[in-house]
Amino acid sequence: MVHAEDRRGRSVREVEAIAGDDREVITIKRVYEAPAAADGTRVLIMRLWPRGIRKSHVDIWLKELGPVLPLMRAFRSGRIGWVAYRRRYRHGLARPEAQAHLAAVRAYAKSGRVTLLCGCPDETRCHRSLLRDYLLD
Repeated sequence: MVHAEDRRGRSVREVEAIAGDDREVITIKRVYEAPAAADGTRVLIMRLWPRGIRKSHVDIWLKELGPVLPLMRAFRSGRIGWVAYRRRYRHGLARPEAQAHLAAVRAYAKSGRVTLLCGCPDETRCHRSLLRDYLLD
């Protein structure tokens, strides 16, 4: 897990310590869209850092929540379809390293809004939608 400062200059650990209510607000956004104050904690969930994105536009980088590269390549090349991709991605979330990061995202969501970021142009065919739904179930 890579920690950064939020846009208000507080460390992510300080943001985590701020008391909030018990509701979880998890949204999704393309990382290439401009950051907004309403985004809350911006969490990048890609295995590779996206080109042209400044580190200041992301609060936390949880690359372990991105799909493993062979899975992403198989989906993008058309060797597997969306249903198989979705099933394999969700199965990968059971890995211990992924579980630890899922717990961190849930903790951030309890103290404020969390926005999951990825570079995919179509959010309906992107793991950020799958992850949001998984976290909110």
